[in-house]
Amino acid sequence: MRGRKLNKLLAATLVACLSWTAAARAGACPRAGVLGTSRVLPVDAATTPRVGLKHFPQTLPLGDHEVVLTFDDGPSPASTQKALAALAAQCVQATFFLVGKAAQEHPALVRRIAAGGHTIGHHTWSHRDLAQIPPDQVSQEIDRGIEAVEAALHGVTTDVPSTPFFRFPYFESRPATLDLLQSRGIVVFGADLWASDWRLMTPRRELQLVADRLKAAGRGIILFHDPRAQTAAMLPAFLRYLRDNHYRVVHVVPAEPAAHVEAVPEGPKSSAELEH
Repeated sequence: MRGRKLNKLLAATLVACLSWTAAARAGACPRAGVLGTSRVLPVDAATTPRVGLKHFPQTLPLGDHEVVLTFDDGPSPASTQKALAALAAQCVQATFFLVGKAAQEHPALVRRIAAGGHTIGHHTWSHRDLAQIPPDQVSQEIDRGIEAVEAALHGVTTDVPSTPFFRFPYFESRPATLDLLQSRGIVVFGADLWASDWRLMTPRRELQLVADRLKAAGRGIILFHDPRAQTAAMLPAFLRYLRDNHYRVVHVVPAEPAAHVEAVPEGPKSSAELEH
């Protein structure tokens, strides 16, 4: 019990430091004419336990033409580094939901993601479909993934995440698992739109697809996969598209204990969103 309390204290301290760092980075770009990060949005599981209209009835409180950029399944050395370079060139911060096994294999890359000011969330240990395995294995998949990412980031093996953000592989969940994560103060992220980059396509086709979906939605949490070479190749052009079409990037970070975020109720979905 004492060890768990110490882990929670350490996690709270890290959250405060990461939130301050993110706030300091927002809008502070040494280059003119780039997209930049317009603002930082603290997110709290107490008031916003689940977000993303693809699977939940609420999402983040984003204004028109505001987007949150998220990446799943990394880190992967070749393509993740290209994605980081594209984001850095435009002074943009994103959120990376990392697979624990990949984080354990590439800890220096995990630290590089964090050093770029990006938020690091969790995506299980080995990317198994949690709705298809026994409940005891579900907890192991989640906790082992958190432990691997925390060890890569901070050299501390703990199942208390310094950034309490989680995304289910394949968006497959059970009510009991959702309740468990909420009880642990962990926000579950879905998405409002995605690039469908698990399908093989050219970078140009992916750019057109996600741009069309964003134009229809007007705002939202966007899902990409940084291990996909086509996405890494497409990203510089997509960031220029956001800049040229007056979109603003919002960087999500863990809320401090007293902070609260009001959820936005579900609105009517566009035909592009209903495609999946």
